[in-house]
This record gives sequence, structure tokens and C-alpha cells, in this order.
Amino acid sequence: MLRLRVREVAEVKGISRTKLSQRSEISYNVIKEIFRDPYRVVTTDTLQRLARALRVPVTDLIEEVSEEQWKRETGQID
Repeated sequence: MLRLRVREVAEVKGISRTKLSQRSEISYNVIKEIFRDPYRVVTTDTLQRLARALRVPVTDLIEEVSEEQWKRETGQID
């Protein structure tokens, strides 16, 4: 499973959701949803815009997690 690290990177850099929305030209509601749900599906265009706005490589914005971690974080139970 892939997990977005947008929130963590933005927080480390001190960039608010509003500022990230402005810099990336992505709607505030989409940014808010990405912060709320790091497992949200996004396009490669969105990832590139976010990376550019945060001044990091795209690879810094995604991480692979185990199915167990995904289940723990999302409340999914077999």
C-alpha cells in the first residue's frame, strides 16, 4: 500500500494547507482531504504539483506501508 506523506512534509517545512493550496494551485478541499486521508488516490500531476510547491522530490511524498499498518491506520479489520 502507498501512503502519502504530504502532511508530514508540509508540517516540517512550516507550510499551511492554505499556503500549499496556493503554491500548488490545487483546491483547498483537495489538500484538506489529502491531509485527512493519507491513503487517498491522487494523480501523478497532483503529486508533481505538491512536490514542486514543497520543493521536494516526488519520492519524498510517498511511502510504501505494509497491509497490517494500512489496516491499523484505517480501521480495516478482516
